Amino acid sequence: MNVPRKEWAAALCALPAIRVKHLANVLSGELEVRDVALPHAGLGLLNLRDGAFEESYFIGEIPVARAEVTVRSAAGVEERGGALLVDDRAQLARAIAILDAVLAGKLPGWEQGMSLVQQGMEVRQHNHSDRKKLLAATRVDFSLLGQEDDEDEA
Repeated sequence: MNVPRKEWAAALCALPAIRVKHLANVLSGELEVRDVALPHAGLGLLNLRDGAFEESYFIGEIPVARAEVTVRSAAGVEERGGALLVDDRAQLARAIAILDAVLAGKLPGWEQGMSLVQQGMEVRQHNHSDRKKLLAATRVDFSLLGQEDDEDEA
C-alpha cells in the first residue's frame, strides 16, 4: 500500500499513542533528533467567512499541537519532519514529526514506520466502513412528508 505523505499523520493518529511514541523513542535512540521549534500545544481559533456579508467570524476554539524536527542518520543523511495535529498532546506531535522525517528520508527504521502507517490506514478504513454502515442504517425517507393525505381532505 502506497500511502501519500499528507496522510501519514492521520494514519498514525488512528493508532494508540503509546505505539507511536514507542517507535519514535526507539528510533530517537538510533538517530540524532533536533527540535527545530519546541513542541507545543494550545488553542486555535476556527475562523469562517459569512456568505452574505463576506465578514469573518470565529465559531470556536480547537486544540492544536505542533512539532518540527530535524533527524540525522549515522551516515549523515538529514531530513526534516513536522506534524500539526488537531489534538492537545505535544509529545504525540513530536513523535509523529520524528516518524515523518524518518519516512520521508527513508532513514534507518523507515520500514517499521511505514508498517505503523499502514496499520493506521487499515484502522481508518475500518472506521470509515463502520460509519458508512451506521449512516445507511439511520437513513430516513422524507419524500412522504410533502404529500397530502386523502383522508384529511374528506
